Amino acid sequence: MPIVVDIDVMMARRKMSVGELADRVGITPANLAVLKNGRAKAVRFSTLAALCDVLDCQPGDLLRWEADDPAESEEAAVLP
Repeated sequence: MPIVVDIDVMMARRKMSVGELADRVGITPANLAVLKNGRAKAVRFSTLAALCDVLDCQPGDLLRWEADDPAESEEAAVLP
């Protein structure tokens, strides 16, 4: 997926654990882990805003776009 989640980078800069961040944001540690590990399909703006508030950052500090590798895209297109 071309969207990369950098929540772990900001957590490390703030010396904050998953449990502490989840508690302060108001989501479960399991849901935060899904988001943090890039397995989420979507994120609510209210959750993104809460993450930014707690981590004192901008949305762009947590999410970034990376182009897909063209070689990977060609391989995927060839597979049945």
